[in-house]
Amino acid sequence: MILVTGGTGLVGAHLLYALINSGEKVRAIHRKSSDLNAVKNVFSFYTNEYEVLFTKIEWMVADITDVPSLIPAFKDIDFVYHCAAYISFNPRHFPTLKKVNVEGTANIVNFCLSQGVQKLCYVSSIATLGKSQNGFLITEETEYNPEDKNSVYSLTKHEAEMEVWRGTQEGLDAVIVHPGVIVGEGIWNSASGGILRSASKGINFYTTGGIGMVDVQDVVKAMLSLMNSAIKNDHFILAGKNISYREFLSTIATNLNKKEPSKPISKWIMIAFSNVDWLSNKLFRTKRRLLKATVSTLYTESFYDASKIKNELHFEFRNYKKTIERVSRNYLRDFN
Repeated sequence: MILVTGGTGLVGAHLLYALINSGEKVRAIHRKSSDLNAVKNVFSFYTNEYEVLFTKIEWMVADITDVPSLIPAFKDIDFVYHCAAYISFNPRHFPTLKKVNVEGTANIVNFCLSQGVQKLCYVSSIATLGKSQNGFLITEETEYNPEDKNSVYSLTKHEAEMEVWRGTQEGLDAVIVHPGVIVGEGIWNSASGGILRSASKGINFYTTGGIGMVDVQDVVKAMLSLMNSAIKNDHFILAGKNISYREFLSTIATNLNKKEPSKPISKWIMIAFSNVDWLSNKLFRTKRRLLKATVSTLYTESFYDASKIKNELHFEFRNYKKTIERVSRNYLRDFN
Protein backbone atom coordinates (compact mmCIF):
# COMPACT_ATOMS: atom_id res chain seq x y z
CA MET A 1 0.00 0.00 0.00
CA ILE A 2 1.07 3.59 -0.69
CA LEU A 3 0.89 6.43 1.84
CA VAL A 4 0.56 10.05 0.72
CA THR A 5 1.03 13.01 3.04
CA GLY A 6 -0.18 16.45 1.96
CA GLY A 7 -2.84 14.91 -0.26
CA THR A 8 -5.04 18.01 -0.07
CA GLY A 9 -2.28 20.22 -1.50
CA LEU A 10 -1.60 20.93 -5.17
CA VAL A 11 0.98 18.20 -5.79
CA GLY A 12 -0.66 15.73 -3.43
CA ALA A 13 -4.11 15.99 -4.99
CA HIS A 14 -2.83 15.48 -8.55
CA LEU A 15 -0.62 12.64 -7.31
CA LEU A 16 -3.60 10.94 -5.67
CA TYR A 17 -5.50 11.00 -8.95
CA ALA A 18 -2.58 9.46 -10.85
CA LEU A 19 -2.14 6.72 -8.25
CA ILE A 20 -5.81 5.82 -7.94
CA ASN A 21 -6.34 6.00 -11.70
CA SER A 22 -3.55 3.46 -12.17
CA GLY A 23 -5.18 1.03 -9.74
CA GLU A 24 -2.90 1.50 -6.73
CA LYS A 25 -4.06 0.98 -3.15
CA VAL A 26 -3.64 4.37 -1.51
CA ARG A 27 -3.97 5.77 1.99
CA ALA A 28 -3.88 9.54 2.44
CA ILE A 29 -3.61 11.34 5.74
CA HIS A 30 -5.21 14.71 6.37
CA ARG A 31 -5.95 17.05 9.24
CA LYS A 32 -9.52 17.50 10.51
CA SER A 33 -9.63 21.00 9.02
CA SER A 34 -8.59 19.88 5.51
CA ASP A 35 -10.88 20.53 2.53
CA LEU A 36 -11.36 17.16 0.86
CA ASN A 37 -13.73 18.69 -1.67
CA ALA A 38 -10.74 20.48 -3.17
CA VAL A 39 -9.29 17.07 -4.02
CA LYS A 40 -12.54 16.10 -5.73
CA ASN A 41 -12.29 19.32 -7.70
CA VAL A 42 -8.83 18.34 -8.93
CA PHE A 43 -10.13 14.92 -9.95
CA SER A 44 -12.99 16.56 -11.86
CA PHE A 45 -10.51 18.12 -14.30
CA TYR A 46 -9.44 14.63 -15.34
CA THR A 47 -12.70 12.66 -15.41
CA ASN A 48 -16.45 12.76 -14.90
CA GLU A 49 -16.07 9.70 -12.64
CA TYR A 50 -14.22 11.69 -9.99
CA GLU A 51 -16.61 10.75 -7.18
CA VAL A 52 -16.03 7.03 -7.79
CA LEU A 53 -12.25 7.41 -7.89
CA PHE A 54 -12.23 9.61 -4.79
CA THR A 55 -13.99 6.94 -2.72
CA LYS A 56 -11.17 4.47 -3.50
CA ILE A 57 -8.76 6.50 -1.35
CA GLU A 58 -8.43 5.37 2.25
CA TRP A 59 -8.54 8.69 4.08
CA MET A 60 -7.20 8.84 7.63
CA VAL A 61 -7.06 11.78 10.04
CA ALA A 62 -3.45 12.24 11.16
CA ASP A 63 -0.82 14.94 11.52
CA ILE A 64 2.85 14.54 10.62
CA THR A 65 3.75 16.42 13.83
CA ASP A 66 1.66 14.07 15.99
CA VAL A 67 3.56 10.78 16.35
CA PRO A 68 0.71 8.69 17.87
CA SER A 69 -1.60 9.57 14.96
CA LEU A 70 0.97 8.22 12.50
CA ILE A 71 1.10 4.75 14.03
CA PRO A 72 -2.09 3.45 12.32
CA ALA A 73 -1.31 5.49 9.18
CA PHE A 74 1.88 3.49 8.55
CA LYS A 75 0.30 0.06 8.98
CA ASP A 76 1.09 -2.15 5.94
CA ILE A 77 2.70 0.73 4.01
CA ASP A 78 5.31 -0.09 1.35
CA PHE A 79 5.90 3.27 -0.34
CA VAL A 80 5.56 6.84 0.93
CA TYR A 81 5.12 10.12 -0.96
CA HIS A 82 5.78 12.94 1.49
CA CYS A 83 4.17 16.07 0.01
CA ALA A 84 3.03 17.79 3.22
CA ALA A 85 4.68 21.10 4.09
CA TYR A 86 4.01 24.49 5.62
CA ILE A 87 4.73 27.33 3.20
CA SER A 88 5.48 30.81 4.45
CA PHE A 89 8.27 33.34 3.99
CA ASN A 90 7.31 35.34 7.08
CA PRO A 91 10.00 35.11 9.80
CA ARG A 92 7.26 35.21 12.44
CA HIS A 93 6.13 31.78 11.21
CA PHE A 94 9.54 30.18 11.77
CA PRO A 95 8.44 28.05 14.78
CA THR A 96 5.58 26.54 12.74
CA LEU A 97 7.80 26.06 9.71
CA LYS A 98 10.36 24.29 11.87
CA LYS A 99 7.79 22.03 13.50
CA VAL A 100 5.99 21.01 10.32
CA ASN A 101 8.79 20.93 7.77
CA VAL A 102 11.67 19.67 9.90
CA GLU A 103 10.13 17.76 12.82
CA GLY A 104 7.30 16.46 10.65
CA THR A 105 9.70 15.15 8.03
CA ALA A 106 11.88 13.58 10.74
CA ASN A 107 8.78 11.75 11.99
CA ILE A 108 7.99 10.46 8.49
CA VAL A 109 11.58 9.27 8.02
CA ASN A 110 11.60 7.55 11.40
CA PHE A 111 8.37 5.70 10.65
CA CYS A 112 9.68 4.68 7.23
CA LEU A 113 12.73 3.18 8.93
CA SER A 114 10.88 1.45 11.76
CA GLN A 115 8.12 0.08 9.52
CA GLY A 116 10.39 -1.18 6.76
CA VAL A 117 9.06 1.11 4.03
CA GLN A 118 10.67 0.22 0.72
CA LYS A 119 11.09 3.74 -0.67
CA LEU A 120 10.30 7.37 0.16
CA CYS A 121 9.77 10.27 -2.24
CA TYR A 122 10.15 13.68 -0.63
CA VAL A 123 8.83 16.83 -2.31
CA SER A 124 11.34 19.55 -1.47
CA SER A 125 11.85 22.83 -3.35
CA ILE A 126 14.28 24.70 -5.56
CA ALA A 127 14.56 27.01 -2.53
CA THR A 128 16.98 24.50 -0.98
CA LEU A 129 19.51 24.86 -3.79
CA GLY A 130 22.36 27.33 -3.92
CA LYS A 131 22.36 30.70 -5.66
CA SER A 132 23.39 31.18 -9.27
CA GLN A 133 27.02 32.18 -9.73
CA ASN A 134 28.20 34.28 -12.67
CA GLY A 135 24.99 33.68 -14.59
CA PHE A 136 25.32 29.89 -14.68
CA LEU A 137 22.21 27.73 -14.40
CA ILE A 138 21.56 26.29 -10.95
CA THR A 139 22.02 22.52 -10.77
CA GLU A 140 21.59 19.86 -8.11
CA GLU A 141 25.28 20.37 -7.30
CA THR A 142 25.00 24.12 -6.70
CA GLU A 143 25.96 24.27 -3.05
CA TYR A 144 23.46 25.65 -0.56
CA ASN A 145 24.98 28.24 1.78
CA PRO A 146 23.12 28.55 5.11
CA GLU A 147 24.90 31.88 5.67
CA ASP A 148 23.23 33.48 2.62
CA LYS A 149 20.11 35.61 3.00
CA ASN A 150 17.84 32.59 2.78
CA SER A 151 14.14 32.68 3.58
CA VAL A 152 12.84 30.90 6.68
CA TYR A 153 11.00 28.55 4.34
CA SER A 154 14.24 27.72 2.53
CA LEU A 155 16.07 27.05 5.79
CA THR A 156 13.45 24.64 7.10
CA LYS A 157 13.07 22.78 3.82
CA HIS A 158 16.85 22.37 3.68
CA GLU A 159 16.83 20.99 7.23
CA ALA A 160 14.01 18.65 6.20
CA GLU A 161 16.18 17.34 3.37
CA MET A 162 18.92 16.65 5.91
CA GLU A 163 16.45 14.42 7.75
CA VAL A 164 15.81 12.47 4.54
CA TRP A 165 19.54 12.09 3.88
CA ARG A 166 19.95 10.97 7.48
CA GLY A 167 17.35 8.30 6.78
CA THR A 168 19.30 7.07 3.76
CA GLN A 169 22.37 6.68 5.97
CA GLU A 170 20.28 4.46 8.24
CA GLY A 171 19.11 2.20 5.43
CA LEU A 172 16.11 3.97 3.86
CA ASP A 173 15.87 4.22 0.06
CA ALA A 174 14.70 7.71 -0.91
CA VAL A 175 14.50 10.24 -3.72
CA ILE A 176 14.04 14.00 -3.44
CA VAL A 177 12.52 16.31 -6.04
CA HIS A 178 13.06 20.07 -6.24
CA PRO A 179 10.13 21.57 -8.17
CA GLY A 180 10.22 25.13 -9.43
CA VAL A 181 7.09 27.29 -9.30
CA ILE A 182 4.39 24.67 -9.79
CA VAL A 183 1.59 25.59 -12.18
CA GLY A 184 -1.53 23.51 -11.82
CA GLU A 185 -5.27 23.58 -11.39
CA GLY A 186 -7.79 22.83 -8.68
CA ILE A 187 -6.01 23.95 -5.50
CA TRP A 188 -6.34 27.64 -6.11
CA ASN A 189 -4.76 28.78 -2.84
CA SER A 190 -1.39 27.60 -4.15
CA ALA A 191 1.32 30.02 -5.31
CA SER A 192 0.35 29.73 -8.98
CA GLY A 193 -3.30 30.05 -7.98
CA GLY A 194 -2.50 33.40 -6.37
CA ILE A 195 -0.77 34.54 -9.55
CA LEU A 196 -3.84 33.54 -11.57
CA ARG A 197 -6.13 35.45 -9.20
CA SER A 198 -3.99 38.56 -9.54
CA ALA A 199 -3.77 38.22 -13.33
CA SER A 200 -7.54 37.80 -13.59
CA LYS A 201 -7.94 41.26 -12.04
CA GLY A 202 -5.41 42.75 -14.44
CA ILE A 203 -1.72 43.48 -13.82
CA ASN A 204 -0.17 46.57 -15.39
CA PHE A 205 3.34 46.21 -14.01
CA TYR A 206 6.03 43.55 -14.04
CA THR A 207 9.30 42.97 -12.18
CA THR A 208 12.60 42.15 -13.83
CA GLY A 209 13.33 38.75 -12.28
CA GLY A 210 12.76 35.26 -13.59
CA ILE A 211 11.85 31.78 -12.35
CA GLY A 212 11.89 28.12 -13.24
CA MET A 213 8.33 26.86 -13.65
CA VAL A 214 6.94 23.34 -13.95
CA ASP A 215 3.59 21.73 -14.70
CA VAL A 216 2.08 19.93 -11.71
CA GLN A 217 1.46 16.95 -14.00
CA ASP A 218 5.18 16.81 -14.77
CA VAL A 219 5.98 16.87 -11.05
CA VAL A 220 3.68 13.90 -10.52
CA LYS A 221 5.05 12.05 -13.56
CA ALA A 222 8.61 12.53 -12.33
CA MET A 223 7.77 11.34 -8.82
CA LEU A 224 6.08 8.20 -10.10
CA SER A 225 8.90 7.49 -12.54
CA LEU A 226 11.56 7.89 -9.86
CA MET A 227 9.69 5.68 -7.39
CA ASN A 228 9.25 2.98 -10.02
CA SER A 229 12.90 3.10 -11.04
CA ALA A 230 16.03 1.64 -9.48
CA ILE A 231 17.23 5.17 -8.68
CA LYS A 232 17.70 5.80 -4.97
CA ASN A 233 19.31 8.28 -2.61
CA ASP A 234 19.46 11.00 -5.24
CA HIS A 235 17.76 14.32 -5.96
CA PHE A 236 16.42 16.03 -9.07
CA ILE A 237 15.46 19.53 -10.20
CA LEU A 238 12.03 19.76 -11.83
CA ALA A 239 11.89 22.93 -13.93
CA GLY A 240 10.36 22.66 -17.38
CA LYS A 241 10.89 26.28 -18.39
CA ASN A 242 13.09 29.17 -17.26
CA ILE A 243 10.99 32.24 -17.82
CA SER A 244 11.00 35.95 -16.98
CA TYR A 245 8.19 37.24 -14.79
CA ARG A 246 7.11 39.50 -17.63
CA GLU A 247 6.68 36.60 -20.07
CA PHE A 248 5.08 34.43 -17.39
CA LEU A 249 2.50 37.07 -16.45
CA SER A 250 1.90 38.05 -20.08
CA THR A 251 1.19 34.45 -21.09
CA ILE A 252 -1.27 34.04 -18.21
CA ALA A 253 -2.94 37.38 -18.97
CA THR A 254 -3.40 36.47 -22.62
CA ASN A 255 -5.07 33.18 -21.68
CA LEU A 256 -7.35 34.96 -19.20
CA ASN A 257 -8.30 37.54 -21.84
CA LYS A 258 -6.64 40.33 -19.89
CA LYS A 259 -4.20 43.03 -20.93
CA GLU A 260 -0.54 42.06 -20.67
CA PRO A 261 1.62 43.94 -18.13
CA SER A 262 3.62 46.54 -20.03
CA LYS A 263 5.42 48.69 -17.45
CA PRO A 264 8.44 47.70 -15.36
CA ILE A 265 8.20 48.65 -11.71
CA SER A 266 11.35 49.75 -9.91
CA LYS A 267 12.65 47.68 -7.02
CA TRP A 268 12.76 50.67 -4.68
CA ILE A 269 9.03 51.17 -5.14
CA MET A 270 8.35 47.54 -4.20
CA ILE A 271 10.60 47.92 -1.16
CA ALA A 272 8.61 51.01 -0.17
CA PHE A 273 5.38 49.01 -0.48
CA SER A 274 6.97 46.30 1.66
CA ASN A 275 7.86 48.87 4.33
CA VAL A 276 4.30 50.20 4.38
CA ASP A 277 3.05 46.63 4.58
CA TRP A 278 5.37 46.02 7.57
CA LEU A 279 4.19 49.19 9.32
CA SER A 280 0.55 48.31 8.78
CA ASN A 281 1.19 44.89 10.29
CA LYS A 282 2.84 46.43 13.34
CA LEU A 283 0.20 49.10 13.92
CA PHE A 284 -3.00 47.37 12.87
CA ARG A 285 -2.04 43.65 12.89
CA THR A 286 -2.93 43.32 9.21
CA LYS A 287 -1.66 40.26 7.35
CA ARG A 288 1.74 40.66 5.69
CA ARG A 289 1.32 40.65 1.91
CA LEU A 290 4.69 41.76 0.59
CA LEU A 291 7.76 40.58 2.46
CA LYS A 292 11.23 41.89 1.59
CA ALA A 293 12.27 38.31 0.83
CA THR A 294 9.53 38.20 -1.80
CA VAL A 295 10.66 41.50 -3.30
CA SER A 296 14.19 40.17 -3.58
CA THR A 297 12.92 37.08 -5.41
CA LEU A 298 10.89 39.17 -7.85
CA TYR A 299 14.04 40.98 -8.99
CA THR A 300 16.32 37.94 -9.18
CA GLU A 301 16.77 35.68 -12.20
CA SER A 302 16.84 32.18 -10.71
CA PHE A 303 17.17 29.77 -13.63
CA TYR A 304 17.65 26.02 -13.33
CA ASP A 305 19.17 23.12 -15.23
CA ALA A 306 16.84 20.10 -15.27
CA SER A 307 19.03 18.03 -17.59
CA LYS A 308 19.79 15.47 -14.87
CA ILE A 309 16.28 14.01 -14.79
CA LYS A 310 16.03 14.34 -18.56
CA ASN A 311 19.13 12.21 -18.97
CA GLU A 312 18.44 9.72 -16.17
CA LEU A 313 14.82 8.98 -17.14
CA HIS A 314 14.65 10.29 -20.73
CA PHE A 315 12.16 12.71 -19.22
CA GLU A 316 10.37 15.33 -21.31
CA PHE A 317 8.60 18.33 -19.83
CA ARG A 318 5.36 19.67 -21.25
CA ASN A 319 5.32 22.83 -23.33
CA TYR A 320 4.86 25.69 -20.87
CA LYS A 321 2.45 27.59 -23.11
CA LYS A 322 0.14 24.58 -23.25
CA THR A 323 0.38 24.24 -19.48
CA ILE A 324 -0.62 27.85 -18.86
CA GLU A 325 -3.37 27.59 -21.47
CA ARG A 326 -4.83 24.49 -19.78
CA VAL A 327 -4.60 25.83 -16.24
CA SER A 328 -6.02 29.23 -17.22
CA ARG A 329 -8.93 27.52 -18.97
CA ASN A 330 -9.63 25.45 -15.87
CA TYR A 331 -9.35 28.52 -13.66
CA LEU A 332 -12.03 30.21 -15.74
CA ARG A 333 -14.17 27.08 -15.42
CA ASP A 334 -14.16 27.43 -11.65
CA PHE A 335 -14.46 31.20 -11.36
CA ASN A 336 -16.52 32.37 -14.34
